Amino acid sequence: MNEDTGKLILRLTLGILILLHGISKLMNGIDGIGGMLTASGLPEFFKYGVYVGEIVAPLLVIVGFHTRIGAWLIAVNMLFAIGLAHWHEVLAITPNGVLAIEKQYMFMFTAIALALIGSGRFALNRK
Repeated sequence: MNEDTGKLILRLTLGILILLHGISKLMNGIDGIGGMLTASGLPEFFKYGVYVGEIVAPLLVIVGFHTRIGAWLIAVNMLFAIGLAHWHEVLAITPNGVLAIEKQYMFMFTAIALALIGSGRFALNRK
């Protein structure tokens, strides 16, 4: 029971926090992401993948429907975010002595952990 409750808390935390980023992109657009993609030599239409990684995937994680797939999608989304927008900060330490992109790392590694452990009992399915 405690393990399943922990998995639920993990799913809700990751899913809600990532979903808020997706909602922001729905409201403010994703043209900047298109520019980063083309500057990196990738097709601009890949920018629509952010909706998969920050809207669809978090919803899957929140409700516990194919949680592992949703979590892997979030992890890949975070790899793209780090690679496109934060590559110069990968090992950067702030003046306060913390990693500059600790939030991005936390999202990515939490998603990987959730993909490995699964959704738990309190989910629509246990995949």
